[in-house]
Amino acid sequence: AGLSDRLAKLNNEIRDTTHANQRPKDAATLLILDRTAGAPLRVLMGRRHMRHRFFPGAYVFPGGKVDVADSFVPVATPYDEATAAKIGHDLKRPKTTARARAFGVAAIRETFEEAGLFIGTRADGNAPKLKGDMAAFSERSIAIALDRLRFVARAITPPRRPRRFDTRFFACFAGDIVDRLEAGVGPSGELEDVAWLTIEEAKKTQIPPITVAILDEIEDRLASDPTLDPTAPIPYYRWVGKTFQRSLI
Repeated sequence: AGLSDRLAKLNNEIRDTTHANQRPKDAATLLILDRTAGAPLRVLMGRRHMRHRFFPGAYVFPGGKVDVADSFVPVATPYDEATAAKIGHDLKRPKTTARARAFGVAAIRETFEEAGLFIGTRADGNAPKLKGDMAAFSERSIAIALDRLRFVARAITPPRRPRRFDTRFFACFAGDIVDRLEAGVGPSGELEDVAWLTIEEAKKTQIPPITVAILDEIEDRLASDPTLDPTAPIPYYRWVGKTFQRSLI
């Protein structure tokens, strides 16, 4: 879909805007891309459990709300400079390095908790000691590596919705998966199953319109930028006045 069609679909979505306005919560999500030679591009998605009040049964990328603790998780390698600058763009207070780092940590943590996948680097026994669910990284000598992530989009939920998020969308490639849980899903139980879908298959599932827009964006981007150059501008979707608008960061 062209950009005008993409924005039209977002703006024509029927929304319940009767809720009290609230500040969007920081969130992060991860698109893991599989570009196996000779096969169509596939992306990892999981189906939300039917007990969820928010988009039950919908297919989503692994991700969720940024936790306060994500700011304090030690990482082996930081973002590259271009990515760090883009994440800092229009960052709400507090504008700290730790707060910016938390987005990438959250994307990797949620991918483990929901899909059972470890994104990072082998640390040969020197991995930092992580707590909670992320202790599984330390047990496998895997360290968090933010330089594996490509920052590919940002989107803020419109005002007066029941829940609002300011989401950073990251991407990485299937080769960045260094380990996985045998169960095929993560310990959180958030996702009922995890599957590799082509872009077209993903668009045919029950997914939110902004997810369709991000899939369109990544498909367009890869056509001309197969390595996802960190210095390339990225789309920023947000509500301005009475419509969704798209700018570039």
